[in-house]
Amino acid sequence: MKLVVVSAGLSAPSSTRLLADRLAAAVADRTPVDTEVIELRDLAVEIAHQFTNGFPGKALAAAQDAVTGADGLIVVTPVFSASYSGLFKSFFDVLDKDALTGKPVLIAATGGTARHSLVLDHALRPLFSYLRAVVVPTGVYAASEDWGVEGLPERIERAARELADLMPKAVRREAAGVVPFADQLAALQAT
Repeated sequence: MKLVVVSAGLSAPSSTRLLADRLAAAVADRTPVDTEVIELRDLAVEIAHQFTNGFPGKALAAAQDAVTGADGLIVVTPVFSASYSGLFKSFFDVLDKDALTGKPVLIAATGGTARHSLVLDHALRPLFSYLRAVVVPTGVYAASEDWGVEGLPERIERAARELADLMPKAVRREAAGVVPFADQLAALQAT
């Protein structure tokens, strides 16, 4: 199975990437996966170009294909102005509108204070629901004070378990010939 991690951290090293790596490792501990990490900061210029010319560059096209072909996604963003970063949102804006339909997604975010933890339920969850993804029940938020204390490892483990449990179902649906709703709808509209 293929797990794709989308990290919108801007610095190197990044707490956003650290959280992404911990989540990916926890999923890999539960189910065999090939993991690919997409660093959005490396794609910023190509994302902007796609907005202006309508076409992705090579690296962005490869990232879009990876996300579309994934059996499960982990998406992690830093919090900017009480929401996801503009770069994070822009990446999902240039993704095909049906790319995430039925895809299991684990949402996560990092921030300087616990006061921004509602970003998971007030920004990320609605975005991925709109994109028709299957968002796991447990989102993971890590404030600066969460690193190295109780609570964060348990949330990471619970969310990873939920994603790992959903991923085989997505693979089984495809193997059984189950046609995604978006494909069924497109077929109906074509007739």
